[in-house]
Amino acid sequence: AQFHKEGMMETEEKVSKNLQWHPAFFAGIQIELEEEREKLIFENEHQLSTKPMEIDVLVIKKHSDVQIQKNIGRIFRGHNIVEYKSPEDSFSINDFYKVYGYACFYKSDTETVDAIRADDITITFVVKQFPREMLKKLQRTRNLQVVKFDEGIYHISGDIFPIQIIHTAMLSKENNFWLRNLTNDLKAKEDAQNLLDRYNERQQENLYQSVMDVIVKANIELFEEVDDMCDALMEIVKPKVEAKVKE
Repeated sequence: AQFHKEGMMETEEKVSKNLQWHPAFFAGIQIELEEEREKLIFENEHQLSTKPMEIDVLVIKKHSDVQIQKNIGRIFRGHNIVEYKSPEDSFSINDFYKVYGYACFYKSDTETVDAIRADDITITFVVKQFPREMLKKLQRTRNLQVVKFDEGIYHISGDIFPIQIIHTAMLSKENNFWLRNLTNDLKAKEDAQNLLDRYNERQQENLYQSVMDVIVKANIELFEEVDDMCDALMEIVKPKVEAKVKE
């Protein structure tokens, strides 16, 4: 029994590591901002020059003078760099400076001088674990100030680039439903049922399919406990159930 349990844990760990979190996040951030989507351009894995450097998500305002009202986009200016860390990823001071460097390179990688102003660029970090020690180091070494803007959203001031931290585990359950639930540790059967209810309304839309696919696969055992899964969701769950039956 212990050997079987260890084998299952190892299999689940492999499945978790193989999940495509970034495409799901790219879909999720578009869902979060869908009410203002016509004002924005979304680019996935934006390449920086010809070298192997890429921004996870680049969000560009179509009109720089338009104010985004959604809480996660309130900080947005003309060009907005978003770094997403999957639930398994840590977030260190090195990650901060890597993305900060991307912002500098993005600003300079233009055909004409100062085509993109530094004060028209923002940086957003999306993390599951709150980077408390990293933020303390930034406050101590660079005198940057961290202020809670909204549930799970922290703005960092004192730098030429406006910066924010989005702590997905603490986001609003209503205002940021899909990003909050893009995780591998849903706790309750009610959470799975709520996701199913929300998904049933939008299951024909590709963005929602992408997000829900990863959420279900990352929390497969919890979803298996839900009795009234819709047919579309069964297509996600079915291969996992069949594999367990075969095992």
